[in-house]
Amino acid sequence: MEISGRTKVCALIGDPVEHSLSPAMHNAAFKHLDLDYVYLAFKVRREELRDAVNGVKALKIHGLNVTKPLKVEITTLLDRLDESALNIGAVNTVLRAGDKLIGYNTDCIGALEALREAGVNLEGMKAVILGAGGAARAVAFAVAPKVRELVILNRTVTKAESLSRDLKRRLGVDVRFGGLSEVEKEEELKDADLLINATSVGMKPNENLSPVNPNLLKPDLTVFDLVYNPVETKLLKDAKKVGAKVVDGLSMLLFQGAAAFSIWTDRDPPLKVMREALKSALEERVSG
Repeated sequence: MEISGRTKVCALIGDPVEHSLSPAMHNAAFKHLDLDYVYLAFKVRREELRDAVNGVKALKIHGLNVTKPLKVEITTLLDRLDESALNIGAVNTVLRAGDKLIGYNTDCIGALEALREAGVNLEGMKAVILGAGGAARAVAFAVAPKVRELVILNRTVTKAESLSRDLKRRLGVDVRFGGLSEVEKEEELKDADLLINATSVGMKPNENLSPVNPNLLKPDLTVFDLVYNPVETKLLKDAKKVGAKVVDGLSMLLFQGAAAFSIWTDRDPPLKVMREALKSALEERVSG
């Protein structure tokens, strides 16, 4: 890859970003299509976000991915929000169009595509989402119109309540909410069809942790963990042991990244190349 003054720069911002596989995925796609783009990752703390956004404009950075803890906060710093980001109230992708920064949310697409690829039919399901942050918001807006029942459980109950209100206001759907106590998880999971972990519990270096007691898992449950480092989290390992269907976070990373790629380049994403790049990067990390 030859970098020049004409090369368009795309980047991931958030904290942490050191673990991210997005640079490997996007740079492989750029190279495959012979596009003069490069993808980097910048650690940006919450208190640095405004300066970072001003820097994006000043440096003419072409596009961004946005990760924790900035997905919600960045919405107020952009010039315009796409309908997806406006409804969800969180941004994970930004495009610079002239001197304007436009925010999008491709996490929503990523979640639905990951579930579709795994053969999960959401119709008639009771879904339980753990977490109420930026990723949880996107997944909730993705599945809420399709499932029979949705429950959001979060450590800070007021955040779950706020998300529930937003879903009612934007989509007209009633969503229940609660805390993350063992009693509440047990009560909601006993008749659930789909469990989605949108917290960071289980992410390296805490890969031996799970947000759910293994005794609450069952064979007729589908378990979708948005954590992708490691790909097979403790939650997914526990789910496999009881015969549950599992969906890993790498699939969502791929499909949300593919949608972002199209926004930045106006080209069809090379999904096979991007998937292989993710797998290779993971293998290198494990062997290293």
